Formats: sequence, C-alpha cells, structure tokens
Amino acid sequence: MADSLTPDEIEALLSALSAEETETASQTSSAQSLSSETKTRGHREAAAYEVYDFRRQDKLSKDQLRTLQMLHETFARLASSSFAAFLRTPIHVELISVEQVPYEEYLRSINQSVFTILNLAPLSGQAVLEIEFALVFSIIDRMLGGPGKALERTLLTDIERPLATQIIQRALQTLKAAWEGVVIVNPAIEGIETSAQFVQIAPPGDICVMVLFEVKVGEQRGAMSLCIPYMVLKPVTTKLATQKWAASAGRKRGESFRRQFAMQISRTSLPCKVDLGKATVPIADFLALQTGDVLELQQRTDDGMVFSVLKSPKFLGHPTKVGKNMAFQITERVTE
Repeated sequence: MADSLTPDEIEALLSALSAEETETASQTSSAQSLSSETKTRGHREAAAYEVYDFRRQDKLSKDQLRTLQMLHETFARLASSSFAAFLRTPIHVELISVEQVPYEEYLRSINQSVFTILNLAPLSGQAVLEIEFALVFSIIDRMLGGPGKALERTLLTDIERPLATQIIQRALQTLKAAWEGVVIVNPAIEGIETSAQFVQIAPPGDICVMVLFEVKVGEQRGAMSLCIPYMVLKPVTTKLATQKWAASAGRKRGESFRRQFAMQISRTSLPCKVDLGKATVPIADFLALQTGDVLELQQRTDDGMVFSVLKSPKFLGHPTKVGKNMAFQITERVTE
C-alpha cells in the first residue's frame, strides 16, 4: 500500500519547490544582467569620447589659435629686437603658449606682477598686459645704467612708474606692428595696477585668450602675458583663418618691415671723420715734431674738406665754430 503524505509534508514540499524555482529564476536573471553589463562595458571601453566642460566652452577653433600663435611669434621677434636696441643688451622674448581660459583662472595663475589695462581701438573692450615685478625692475635697473638686478618689491615708486610706462609703450608699438596682418590696432594705456583685484576687464566666467611669453634679460628670466577677452576678438575672428592672415600679411609686410627697419637704423651710431688735409714730411722732421710746430698741408683754404662716414667720402664742407666748440658745416654732397 502506497505511503500517503500528511498535509504538513505536502506544504513543506510545495515550499521547497517554490524556493528552488525562485533561486533558479534569480540565477538566470543575474546571468543575463551580468552578460548585458559585460557587453555594455565592452562597448563603452571601445567607444571614443571626450569630456566636455560646459563651464569652459572653447570659442576659437584650432586654426584661429594657430593664427594667433603665429601673430605673437612675430611679436616676440620684434620685441626682442626693439628692447635689445633700447637697452643695448641681449634680450630674448619667446612665446610659450596660446590658450583659452576663463578670466578668473587667468587671474588665479598670476602672483605678483605689473598689470597694464589696454585699449585696443578700434576693437571695443579692454585687454591686459602683465609683466612680473622682477622683470620690470631688472629692465629699469638697466635703463638707469645698472647691471639689471631685480628687486624684491611689489610696488612702483613715483620715479619707477614713468620708466615702467616707457617699457610698456615700447612693447605696445611692436604689438601693433605684429597685428597689422589682421587688424590695424592702436594700443593705448588706460591704467597701470599692481594688484590683480583691481583688474576687472571681463566677467569671471568669460573666455579669454592667454598668450604667455618668457623674457630673458641677461641672466634674469621672467614671465610676460597678454590676456584678451573673446568678446574683444569676436569682430575679427573671421580674419584669423590661417589662409586669410597669410595673404594679408604678405601684402602689408613691406610697410611694416620698412618702418621697423627705419626705427632700428635711426638709433645706430656710425663713426665719422673730417680730413683736414695731407702733408709729406721726412722721417727726421716727423721724429723732431714738438708741441707748437706748424705743418704745411697740401690743401687750399678755399677747398672743401672731406667728411667721411665709415671711411667713405660723403660730404664736403669747412670747419667753423658753434659757441666755444669746433664744428663742421656741410656745403655739398660728394658725388660718385
């Protein structure tokens, strides 16, 4: 006779079967989920993506940044020549980087510097030219005849401020020449500050172009930077394409080059001399010459004396006086 199950045994058996089915379904679901996660993870690892920060949106393309880089490489070369001629000492200005950064990030990256607020007319808005104190004091020391020693100070005296203004104005002249290929700007100084908290040319989150330079004056090295808000550059962004810039730069290079060349030549010193005449004397008479002796020259008093530049005859004239000083008055140009 077959054994019969009690109600309690039947209940226990049904509970065991229900638990087994639940565990099997759970294992199947976990396996499917793991498989799906593995596929998804593998797909994510294979996909190429780039993190984008919406708080720091890039405004300029890579091509436009490349054009700005070439412009400021030209500025670095012109500034090196201009400052070297001005201070009569080797100066090297090198472009380090051109980046797009929020204005607040630019200010946080600067410690102690001289800030010059610029007006880049006809462009609307302001820009900032920043030079480290050590570099400014080194250049001022050379301007005053010193060896170029930097000072451990963060303030400009009443005497140093005009000298610093001369340095900045010379840099702005070369900046104007470098930018001629894109737009004719007339940089002007609107103010000079020594603290970043007083330099507010743009909202903190606005994107700016930061151009960083390294300047070497003798053994002294320092940093210089130029910060231009994007809103200032926006009207000329279409001209920042490499092809357009190269074409316009080729047309205007002649005028810019002549002006820079003339500026450098105008400060060059040339040795000059005036030939009073010639005389032929015996060796014995030459050895016997004493103070007060008179030599007869092979030169007529009514003939023009020759004024030579670098040993080349250039003018004719005659000696004269200006007050108590001897002088030479030019009467005509020497023709070939």
